Amino acid sequence: MEMFKHLFPALLLLAGMGLAHTAQASLMSRLGGLAVYDTDRNITWSANANLAGTTMNWTAATAWAANLVYAGFDDWRLPTALNADGSGPCGAAYNCTGSGLGHLYYTEGGLTQSQSITSSTVLSNLFINMQNSPYWFGTEAAPSSVDAWYFSTGDGYQNGALKDLNNYAWAVRSGDVAAVPDPGVMGLLGIGALAWAGARARRRG
Repeated sequence: MEMFKHLFPALLLLAGMGLAHTAQASLMSRLGGLAVYDTDRNITWSANANLAGTTMNWTAATAWAANLVYAGFDDWRLPTALNADGSGPCGAAYNCTGSGLGHLYYTEGGLTQSQSITSSTVLSNLFINMQNSPYWFGTEAAPSSVDAWYFSTGDGYQNGALKDLNNYAWAVRSGDVAAVPDPGVMGLLGIGALAWAGARARRRG
C-alpha cells in the first residue's frame, strides 16, 4: 500500500505530461521538420511551401501533387477551397478562413488582409519557401470547367482563375503523420515513473 501511495503522484504527473503534449498549439512540426500538422483541420502540410520549385497551370499542379512521394507518403494533394464542413467555397473575397489556405493564413498565421504570408512569425518558424503569390486549390470553380480556385498568400485574397494560368502548388495530405502522444515515449515515461516509485518505496521500507 505504501508503494501505491507514492506511485499515484507519479502516475498523475505522467498523465499531466501526456495532456500537455496533446494540448499544444494548432500547428505542430512533424517528421523532423519536413511536415507541419494542423490539429484544427486534421491535415498535414509539406513544410516546404514550394517543393515543385516552379509555378504550374492547374492541371499540372493537381497531377504533380497526386504523384508526389514525399517524407515517406504518397497521398499528397492540393488544399481544398471548401470549408471544413464541406460547404463553400466562400467566394471571391478576403477573410475566407474556411478554406485550407485561408485557415492557415488568417487563423494559424494571425494575418489580416493585404499582409504577406512571410510576415507571419508563426508560419515562418515552421515553413520554408513560402511565396507571396497565388497558390492553387485543388477545387474547380464550378459550374465552370475552365476555372479553378486559388489563394493569394501575398494579400489573403481568394478567387477563381483560368486553369491555364500559372500559380504555385503547396502539397497537403489528410490526417497526421505521427501519433500524439507518441506511445513509445509515453511507455518509457511510464516505466521511469514506476521505477522511481519503487525505489522510493524500498528506501522507506
